[in-house]
Amino acid sequence: MTGADVRDLDPGDGRASTPSVARVPAWRPTNSRPVAGLSALEPPQNQLALDWPEVAEHLREGVVVCGPDGTVRHVSPIAQRLLPEVVVGGTLAAVEPLASLDPYLRHHGRRLRVRRVPLSGGRSSWYVEDVSDSDKRFEELAAERSRSAFLTMVGDKLGNPLHPDRAAAAVVRLAVPTLAEAAVLVLAPRSGRARWWRARQAGDDTPTVDRGVIGATELPPAIIESLRGNQPHSVDWLVEQVVDAGWLPGVSAAEVAARLVSLPGRDTPAGVLLVARGTGGWYGEDDLDLVRAFAARAGAALTTALLYREQAEVADMLQASLLPVEPTPAPGVQWGTAYRPAQAGLRIGGDFYGSHRLPDGGSVFFLGDVSGKGVEAAVFTGQLRQCLHALHRVEQQPARLLRLLNDALLETTLAHGQGRFATMVLGVVRPHRDGGLHLTLAGGGHLPPLVLRSSGEVEQLPLNGMLIGVVPDPRIGQVSTRLAPGETCLLYSDGVTEARGGRRGEELLGTDRLVQALSGCHRMPAPALAERIEQVTCDWLAQRDHDDIAVLALRAAGVGGRPQRHLHAVPTVTGPDPEGATVR
Repeated sequence: MTGADVRDLDPGDGRASTPSVARVPAWRPTNSRPVAGLSALEPPQNQLALDWPEVAEHLREGVVVCGPDGTVRHVSPIAQRLLPEVVVGGTLAAVEPLASLDPYLRHHGRRLRVRRVPLSGGRSSWYVEDVSDSDKRFEELAAERSRSAFLTMVGDKLGNPLHPDRAAAAVVRLAVPTLAEAAVLVLAPRSGRARWWRARQAGDDTPTVDRGVIGATELPPAIIESLRGNQPHSVDWLVEQVVDAGWLPGVSAAEVAARLVSLPGRDTPAGVLLVARGTGGWYGEDDLDLVRAFAARAGAALTTALLYREQAEVADMLQASLLPVEPTPAPGVQWGTAYRPAQAGLRIGGDFYGSHRLPDGGSVFFLGDVSGKGVEAAVFTGQLRQCLHALHRVEQQPARLLRLLNDALLETTLAHGQGRFATMVLGVVRPHRDGGLHLTLAGGGHLPPLVLRSSGEVEQLPLNGMLIGVVPDPRIGQVSTRLAPGETCLLYSDGVTEARGGRRGEELLGTDRLVQALSGCHRMPAPALAERIEQVTCDWLAQRDHDDIAVLALRAAGVGGRPQRHLHAVPTVTGPDPEGATVR
């Protein structure tokens, strides 16, 4: 290699310098003397030629310089290590991949990046760099980012379903095709049976998901072991077990690689996830780490969904036990009820009604309202109803029965420090031989009942009294009345009269408007009358917030207990319609 070659070569960036531009070296040997034709600051060319091998040895890239005829004139130490076939005086034909001019090539198990830079005089310089480690790091970083993105997406998708079935279907659907070509999820058995979900990749289409049920004793041994929280020892026979179970139809055990992971639950695994790939899809340690991370998120989602289902089942059972019970059928009495809690999502509230049969053929009936709203009020309502259910067996006189109930509630509320109270109307109804009803009612701080007479008049009974559950010896009012056949007694909660509506949404419905709404409704059956009161109240509210609404109507059904027909029970409204005709 001559000094001219070195002078025209910039080994730092591989670009050829312009020969007409003089280079000024950063240093000058002490004992050097100027050479004729050269600047005093420029070192001799032979000195640069001597320094070049040492400089090239510390470059990141290996350098191969070829002459115009392709003969190798210089090979740096790094290039000798990366391309041992290339020697000075030879050609680059010994390295066949260089002929493809591909910037990246595989050579002796290493990944090399090659670039060719033309030099002056037809010469060329080849720069070779080993990028195996950097590419490996880049691939590992890209793989880690892909795994992180996948797990983030899994967390987002599994954060929504609160139903175990939808969560399980989402788990197997997300596992395919990133983790497996086929995935099977088996939930922990309940009542001797285990539910399973399976997703399979069908070409480029969305994975197909199906499900089924299998007996707990029919599960493969490896899955039973995993459901117990243990690592199964029969992994070698896992594929055979899964094929025998029918979860991988149409394949042989030799064509599938499978792995099994438990989905963590509260105390025991919530289920087991099986992932399977076809031939060549062996699971490495990185793959298993991703499957375990996926299983952890799937287990958390399933545990949450299962816990939510258990709580929902308990809540449904409690709500069913706290909901108002329809009155017990009684001779000569037609019952009508309406109920709308303040919090519709709970379906329970603080208003209650009901009835109990008496040995003499009569019935105890009641409607009341407890302090507070929501679950706490509903629980107190349940306690009150249980007390009534027990006390009516030892006392049938309404006023005395309310006093006994007052003493029982005082004992309960003081013991628990609740300080709750209730208002109530409690009565005893007995049928009369002429088809009418005899009523005796006692009041404990509740709104007085209304009676719809056969003449169409609406009468308010003079019933009053003190709250129940406040003082040891409350004043209890009592009144008796008689219902002729076809007449109705109406009990209602303050959610009706205190409903706020009107033009500004601040006016109370009130008793006067309620009486006006009942005018002309004396022929209505009890169920239709209760429904009408609820509808009038809701129309007045116009979808605004409201208190609990409860209505209990009892109508004298007449001789034989047959309710009268009500083809003309709904009152007619007289007035001009938009066309000018009279509406009757």
